[in-house]
Amino acid sequence: MSMIIDKADVIVTSPDRNFVTLKITTADGLTGLGDATLNGRELAVVAYLQEHVVPLLIGSDASKIEDTWQFLYRSAYWRRGPVTMAAIAAVDMALWDIKGKAAGMPVYQLLGGASRTGLLAYGHASGKELPELFDSVRQHLEEGYRAIRIQTGVPGLKAIYGIASQSADTGGGEARYDHEPARRGAKPVQEDWDTRAYLRHLPGVFEAVRNEFGPDIPLLHDGHHRMTPLQAAKLGKSLEPYDLFWLEDCTPAENQEALRLVRQHTTTPLAIGEIFNTIWDFKDLIRDQQIDYVRGAVTHMGGISPLKKTLEYAAMYQVKSGMHGPTDISPVGMAAAMHLGLSIHNFGIQEYMQHGTKTDQVFEQSFTWQDGLLHPGDTPGLGVELNLDEAGTYPYAQAYLPYNRLADGTVHDW
Repeated sequence: MSMIIDKADVIVTSPDRNFVTLKITTADGLTGLGDATLNGRELAVVAYLQEHVVPLLIGSDASKIEDTWQFLYRSAYWRRGPVTMAAIAAVDMALWDIKGKAAGMPVYQLLGGASRTGLLAYGHASGKELPELFDSVRQHLEEGYRAIRIQTGVPGLKAIYGIASQSADTGGGEARYDHEPARRGAKPVQEDWDTRAYLRHLPGVFEAVRNEFGPDIPLLHDGHHRMTPLQAAKLGKSLEPYDLFWLEDCTPAENQEALRLVRQHTTTPLAIGEIFNTIWDFKDLIRDQQIDYVRGAVTHMGGISPLKKTLEYAAMYQVKSGMHGPTDISPVGMAAAMHLGLSIHNFGIQEYMQHGTKTDQVFEQSFTWQDGLLHPGDTPGLGVELNLDEAGTYPYAQAYLPYNRLADGTVHDW
């Protein structure tokens, strides 16, 4: 069988949101898909792939996954960054998909086989006020989730990250805000923020959730980079009585020393890294045991190959995976995360936001969701196929993530 790459196509489609997919085809007709979606900056990756990467792939050997990855990473000289790493990730995923199809095996078998029967996943419950939040928690429990992220409105703030019922003009109909925060339009939407109000309000929310739903449900919370190190330490300490599974992105993680201060003041587990791009972003945090969960996404970390290495390194320090999995990771990227999570020993939890109906029609998937556990299925490769006819009915639509301003007008982390 010839594994020479004959064609590579970059497909942009916008069923429930924008997705960028790389489809690689070999001379013998094997195809592989890779996710290159970068929320709000999708076309930058499209250009990188079409103008710089695809010409390098034609005529190369699709079986050489590691060699291709190293070539694309090192030959550019200008390394790292979300655009570069999302483009490389798409190639890496597509080559694993092809290799699985050539072998007649699902990708997780090629990665060493299953280390568990399924992947514990968490969903996103939210509400502007407690009754709405409680209803959302109940809905997620009915859908089978065993672990739930808690996001809540803050008195005095009109619109903040992660609240599903906030109005959002996505241009896509009835899409939930927390599932598609990248609003379609020419400019990003401005939201408001007040950290002190948030810090005062949140502990009471978790107390109410525990009183309503008991001590057993693993509860998570996303700070979304909005706190200073000291504020994050204060929040982590104030949430200790409510036994969080983790506190995510409590402070902008570019400042790695910040996590040292947070760690010194709280035993609440910390998860970091959904905007990281390489092992170099994680290395010191893992080595110094300043985090408990690696939040990297296959799509934004350069693919399955480098994230597997990162998680194997993390295992040496008893740090587990907590792979990023919102709806701006396409079904292809989610499948790649499931295969990797099923195979590694130090799996922790998988974020799982269910894609919309239109997306599921464009991306035909073989994964299962049963009793709170995900499984990628046993279809050879990644288990996802792209319906090109359906994809073609949803052209790209310009969209931006929101941004925050404080009461005095200062731009703040969203």
